[in-house]
Formats: sequence, C-alpha cells, structure tokens
Amino acid sequence: MRVLDAAAAGASARSVAARFGVGVSTAIVWIRRARENGERSARRQGKPRGSRLDAHETFVVAMIEANKDVTLNEMVERLAAERSVCIGRSALSAWLRGRGWTFKKSPRMHWSRTVLMS
Repeated sequence: MRVLDAAAAGASARSVAARFGVGVSTAIVWIRRARENGERSARRQGKPRGSRLDAHETFVVAMIEANKDVTLNEMVERLAAERSVCIGRSALSAWLRGRGWTFKKSPRMHWSRTVLMS
C-alpha cells in the first residue's frame, strides 16, 4: 500500500494523506495499525453483519415447531416477555426470511370460483 510505504520511508501521516488524497484520520489509523500489529490489508467495509436474534435462534425455532400457526406478533410478544428482546415485527420477518423460513397461507378462491361450474 502506497500510503504505508511512504510513511515507512519517514513521511508524516498528514503529508502522506495530502499526497495520496486520503483523509488525514484515515492515514493515521492505517499507519498506526501497520506499526502496532503489521496489518497492511484493507478491512471489510460497512456495518458488521449480525442480529440480536442470532443468540435466540433455538428459542425462535422451538416456537415455530411447537405451533406452526404462530403469528409474527405473537413471536414478538414472547421474545419480549420471555427473553427480553425488543424487536419489530418486520425485523423478525426479515430475519426469518434470511434463514429460509417463509410462511405463506393458501390463497383464497375468487368469489366467483367457489362452486364448480359445468
């Protein structure tokens, strides 16, 4: 990495940041990491993946297995009451969909198709 090579050659973090067009604080952090533990590769960008529900996965699966018709609202209420996990219904739905749990009710027939016609 050019920033780290220039800093190792004796340039200051501020001058290296200006020379290569990166933020001063970014250059300082990169140089500090290289000096402290030899880290020279970029870290993963963005927010760390994970959910508050990951620790309670067995509890959620047990709720579903015990009652196949459990609603998202009921699951949210039980999580809050029994596990002190405050989470929204849509967040729970997204978490379940991410693990392959989908709940689809069979569609109702159209009103004109309730009786077989000859």
